[in-house]
Amino acid sequence: MRSFLVTDAVRDYAAAHSSWRPDPVVRELQERTRALGGPAGMQIGDDQGQLLTMLTHLVGARVAVEVGTFTGYSSLCIARGLAEGGTLVCCDISEEWTAIGQEAWRAAGVADRIDLRIAPALDTLRSLPTELAVDLVFIDADKGGYADYWSELVPRVRPGGLLLADNVLWSGEIADDDTSDDTVAALRAFNDLVAADERVEVVMLTAFDGLTIARKL
Repeated sequence: MRSFLVTDAVRDYAAAHSSWRPDPVVRELQERTRALGGPAGMQIGDDQGQLLTMLTHLVGARVAVEVGTFTGYSSLCIARGLAEGGTLVCCDISEEWTAIGQEAWRAAGVADRIDLRIAPALDTLRSLPTELAVDLVFIDADKGGYADYWSELVPRVRPGGLLLADNVLWSGEIADDDTSDDTVAALRAFNDLVAADERVEVVMLTAFDGLTIARKL
């Protein structure tokens, strides 16, 4: 077994060898997010953002849905990968944090691709047409809601489309039998739900904080 500590230097090296390297818009967005203090830890890294853009490209996504937008970096990455005329529906409840994202989206020239819905995510998801053919989903919100979001989204994803769920390993605590707080319990239940769902094929990456990638059958 080969493993090593993924330091900031290693992550920066990897990000510098991608086709989608951080640009001034991204750097400004990251600086504004860091200025928020503690909540800044919710933002994904450049390497994960680059993967989002790549996966969006790979499925030729024209319709994408994000649950949990925060300051809009992951949204920016997905929007940049959309096919011509594509749309990303973003679900969040914070006008303050998403306002930072909206400025970045405009600066990056992708604001016209993003449909931000400020409302409880379940309300937004249930309002989407049941026949909507979603190409890509990214779930990165309250962990207790993951199972409900999954329930609403899987039927709306087209065959061959992708569903991604972030933080599914929760800093490794998911495999620690001595840890049983509400967040870990919710993620364990969600992970079991996904693994048993015969509508998808699934791989759980040990990269980042754990990323589930599920392909709709």
